Amino acid sequence: MKMKKVYVYRSFERFWHWLQAVLIIFLAFTGFEIHGSYSFLGFEDAVYYHSLSSYLLGILIVFAVFWHFSTGEWKQYVPSSKNMRAQLNYYLLGIFKNAPHPTKKTVLSKLNPLQKFTYFNLKVVLIPLAVISGLLYMFYRYPQGNQIDALNIDSLEIIAVIHTIAAYSLVAFLIVHVYLITTGETITSNLRAMMTGYEELEDEDAEENYEEDKEEK
Repeated sequence: MKMKKVYVYRSFERFWHWLQAVLIIFLAFTGFEIHGSYSFLGFEDAVYYHSLSSYLLGILIVFAVFWHFSTGEWKQYVPSSKNMRAQLNYYLLGIFKNAPHPTKKTVLSKLNPLQKFTYFNLKVVLIPLAVISGLLYMFYRYPQGNQIDALNIDSLEIIAVIHTIAAYSLVAFLIVHVYLITTGETITSNLRAMMTGYEELEDEDAEENYEEDKEEK
């Protein structure tokens, strides 16, 4: 199959992707120090930088949401069960046997069914869960006399547990994501595509011309 270089990932998409990754990694780094896993920055500095990074992530999310809906890119993440089993079998077995990829990647369909399902839950469930629990953690108010009850939180325990679970889940996602980066046409092709925006995809025009030639013969 003839391949051609296609501009798949736009500049803001790449900027948002890499900045989000850096912020989440830094949030995990400072968060684990706040939990006492190690000491590097010091508790107070870790809290300060963790809070600062969370604000930056929140601002980035607002811009990313606007970009996704204004460009229509949100459609890329709508889950689909089509080819889901074939995609799962590919990652479990086929990839180790050099089997062909069951999903054809195009500019209008960048994600395979398993990626759509994973990223949809990441964007709609996991990241909002981490952000909301983090905000509640930062702006909590213990019950205070006759103050507004809606602003008071009896205990931070459940919020802390939810935030920690979300944080561990994001770290697990990053680890799996790094592995899946290596499952492209070459070990570095996916990484290179997200850095340059260009990726080698099947030449649809060449395929159509080939099929027409076959029919004519």
